[in-house]
Amino acid sequence: MTKQDKIQYWIAAAENDWRVSGHLYEKKDYPYALFFGHLTIEKLLKALYVCRSDDTPPHTHQLAFLAEKAGLELGPEKFELLETITDFNLEARYPDEKFSFYKKCTQEFTEGYLKKIEGAMTWLRSLIPSSIS
Repeated sequence: MTKQDKIQYWIAAAENDWRVSGHLYEKKDYPYALFFGHLTIEKLLKALYVCRSDDTPPHTHQLAFLAEKAGLELGPEKFELLETITDFNLEARYPDEKFSFYKKCTQEFTEGYLKKIEGAMTWLRSLIPSSIS
């Protein structure tokens, strides 16, 4: 598999997860819509990592860590957003005994974060040269 093939793989997987996130949102499955939003950003960060290092991305779901390993300098706002999105991965998969994350995931909350995730997607895609993606 060439470097370009690997990058394409991560981008295609991210696009698929973003579609699934939209389907889940439409069905009002808000916690898992956010979970798939997390997967989208994770996979775009892995595409960027491969683009910049030509190495296998780290096996982690920690978005800020992946961004750092990909050579991104994050300001406080982007760092905080990536940390929040990382929480969607953990909280959707491992709910607490009160299902507090599920209760927090109203339509308004989910829609707001999906818009932020979409903004992060646009930003990350802009960092991958168009000749590669």
